Amino acid sequence: MKSVNMLEGPIARTLAKLALPIMASSVIQMGYNLVDMFWVGRLGSGAVAAVGAAGMYMWLGSGLATIPKMGGQVLTGQKLGENDPDGAANFAAAALRMAVLFGVVYGLLSVLFDKPLIAFYGLNDPETIAQASAYHMITSGLVVFSFLGQVLGGLFTAMGHTMINLRVTAIGMVLNMVLDPLLIFGIGPVPGFGAAGAAAATVFSQFCVFALYLFSARKDKRLFHRIRIFSQSERGSAVRIVRIGLPSAAQDCIFSLISMTIARIIAGWGDGAIAAQKVGTQVESISFMISGGFATAINAFTAQNFGAGRYDRIQKGFSTGAVLMVAWGAFTSVVLIAFPEPLMRLFIQEADVVEIGASYLRIMGLAEIFSCLEGLASGMFQGMGHTVPPAVTGMAFNLFRIPAALLLSATALGLSGIWWAMSLSMFLKGVVLPIWFILFLRRFMRAHKAAPAAEKPA
Repeated sequence: MKSVNMLEGPIARTLAKLALPIMASSVIQMGYNLVDMFWVGRLGSGAVAAVGAAGMYMWLGSGLATIPKMGGQVLTGQKLGENDPDGAANFAAAALRMAVLFGVVYGLLSVLFDKPLIAFYGLNDPETIAQASAYHMITSGLVVFSFLGQVLGGLFTAMGHTMINLRVTAIGMVLNMVLDPLLIFGIGPVPGFGAAGAAAATVFSQFCVFALYLFSARKDKRLFHRIRIFSQSERGSAVRIVRIGLPSAAQDCIFSLISMTIARIIAGWGDGAIAAQKVGTQVESISFMISGGFATAINAFTAQNFGAGRYDRIQKGFSTGAVLMVAWGAFTSVVLIAFPEPLMRLFIQEADVVEIGASYLRIMGLAEIFSCLEGLASGMFQGMGHTVPPAVTGMAFNLFRIPAALLLSATALGLSGIWWAMSLSMFLKGVVLPIWFILFLRRFMRAHKAAPAAEKPA
């Protein structure tokens, strides 16, 4: 398998080769979610609210999976940059074992505590509650396949095999597209299963993605053939993975919990408001899925160049990435602000829900450039092994959403006040974190240039 050489060649071309497949994978993942929303939306706003509420717990689980994914990807990438494939395999094996453990435990807890977890949202309609419970039991109960797929995807990214991620994700998307209408609505004499059918389609697609990654790993001669899953990793490997991955995981998990709290506040305006925000988030993902894909690519690029001591390429990579992310953020802002109603009507038809969702898209569209810049700075911090700054920034300004949402929604803004609180937090993160990274990188480069001189004899 041919990988992208991240240590040599023009920066822009290298980033393009590395990032485009990942960004395309993100588009496919976005399509994956939108296809779900398209078909679930045909069941009505109650089903959308059910999937939106229960899906938060799958999102929370993905935050937990960030520990082995982020830690494994960064440390594996750095070891590959150091030309130490055995060390890379050691971290990869530890990350995969951690994914299995976390996935099984999270799945069991999700099944055991299903009722109180769904009751948290205060949904009103009994049918909506039943659909939310069914969706949650299936997607969160069998989340281990998602965890393993995420970690394997991170390891392939660390090696520069981003085309594999693209192919695997595309196949998963096609499977989901085919299965969704069949399992949601049924075919012929076979009845549909509603929201539970959407959950089954999602989990089966996740299992197939995991299986395809395993098949691809068998062909690799650089990393995966060295991995010994059932042999003990070097002492301290799991600790280092947790040290790298935990801040990012804490950020993701806390963001999920904050989003759940915000959803609980939104529920005060009815199930339709929950549905509108769920659909609006999926539409808005045209921005953050692409910028997130680029952040994943820049993470791998930074990790390998950091391991190889090519710090000049990290500096140039940030400048190139900033131009690309500003351009993408500006484009998505225009789309969300100019065409919110048509975008909402692609997925749901109730006029009141469309109106609420359109307001959400217009307000969130104002901060998309800053969201993209935050993703760039976060990916570069993480690639250098410094996962605390993006976590601190993310957690601080995401927590800000709760009091801001309560305060602003109590004014004449009403429900729109919640959207303004969310948009403002995106703006603040997109200003603070990039400035923090620029200052950090300047200090790092000065220290690196001064180090050789300090080592010379007087």
